[in-house]
Amino acid sequence: MMTEHHLPVQRTARYYTLGKLTAQTKSIWFCLHGFGQLAQYFGRKFTDLDDGQTLIVVPEGLSRSYADANYQRIGASWMTREDRDHEISDYVLYLNSLYDLILDGRQPEETGLTITVLGFSQGAATACRWLNAKHVHADRLILWAGYLPHGLTDLITPATLDTTDTHYVYGRQDEYLRELPDIEGYLGRLQTDIPTLKITAFEGTHRVEPEVLKTLVATARRRFRNR
Repeated sequence: MMTEHHLPVQRTARYYTLGKLTAQTKSIWFCLHGFGQLAQYFGRKFTDLDDGQTLIVVPEGLSRSYADANYQRIGASWMTREDRDHEISDYVLYLNSLYDLILDGRQPEETGLTITVLGFSQGAATACRWLNAKHVHADRLILWAGYLPHGLTDLITPATLDTTDTHYVYGRQDEYLRELPDIEGYLGRLQTDIPTLKITAFEGTHRVEPEVLKTLVATARRRFRNR
């Protein structure tokens, strides 16, 4: 009879940055990609945020595989359902370590740094689980086109978001969300889970739309400036 075992090992994780953390930095973005993407390409969606006062950090999932039949395209993922609890634990530890490395001892509450966590598609669930570990200070959480079949409370305690500006963004032509039999019901359940959730819909498919992102950033800057 086979006996299952687990052995923690050291891994080398890859991440990309846009901008630098300096005395002029006002905000840091942690942007988590979706299933089958690579951080270096996903990060291009956020080049417009690089304004000399913003640091963008794009971690890459620990698991990679070939994404086409010709073995040319490679993608990364955060987890699968196989041995999921350990995969979740591994990526939370990884993201916590990255957060500590980037901030280098700075306390956002004391320095005035604004921290945004954005999760796209599979990265949305990853972002929720990461914040739920309560290691990260996040002023804003943006869940972009994520499918959360059991709702938000399956991933994050609502109290965790009491002081977090929380958004759900999706394209009306999203090829994955359009398969849902009741998209309005789905969005309603998310809103019930987190009553302060702000929902933004745009004309587009399953992607991060830079123009929509710019609008969110502009709105947030006004909000945080008036805190």
